[in-house]
Amino acid sequence: MDIPRIFNITESAHRIHNPITPGKLAILGAALRLEAGTRVLDLGSGSGEMLCTWARDHGITGTGIDMSRLFTEQAKRRAVELGVADRVTFIHGDAAGHVAEEKVGVAACVGATWIAGGVAGTVELLAQSLRAGGIILIGEPYWRQVPATEEIAKGCLATAISDFLTLPDLLASFGHLGYDVVEMVLADQDGWDRYEAAKWLTMRRWLETNPDDGMAEEVRARLTSEPVRYAAYTREFLGWGVFALMPRY
Repeated sequence: MDIPRIFNITESAHRIHNPITPGKLAILGAALRLEAGTRVLDLGSGSGEMLCTWARDHGITGTGIDMSRLFTEQAKRRAVELGVADRVTFIHGDAAGHVAEEKVGVAACVGATWIAGGVAGTVELLAQSLRAGGIILIGEPYWRQVPATEEIAKGCLATAISDFLTLPDLLASFGHLGYDVVEMVLADQDGWDRYEAAKWLTMRRWLETNPDDGMAEEVRARLTSEPVRYAAYTREFLGWGVFALMPRY
């Protein structure tokens, strides 16, 4: 079980596998007013930076699940590096359908809502692990400006304009699902730069050391095209944020 190899190659040097920066991740943790001992479930936990830094800074405990064997091993090493390996656990596995054995105070899926078929399905899945008074975290893209054509949407690596909503419509959609939006932290263009541009040096270094690998041609093509594609499309049209939700009553 693993994610497509291209992602393990291009994001192998990333600690955070989305456009949020370490500073914004810290802002989010503070904004949630996390209490020591709060249990956090992170579906699609990547290299574990959220759980590890929040365990260090706020004393939370947590479990992360991710399909990438590489990212899961990186998360375990990060926990040791930050001295929180006794508080956070990382599991290599499929997060789709996972429900915590013990209810959690924060149930998160930050940038991997495909695990349950989109935002609505992921919110429904996370709710099954949430204790009363807990918070769901959803990380999701939105249109900063709606593309004029489907070609522009595909330039942002969407399949269609309908893949994403505008920010007001995304916020409204949470209400339609029966949730209050109680916090949000939005990535900015600098965050997008750090997420996307960091891949380019990783790809270049990988090509230098793996010239005969079967993936070399694909990686070379991406390194050639990605800077221009990103600058022309994703950077201008696509936003991204983490949204904190609580069930309405």
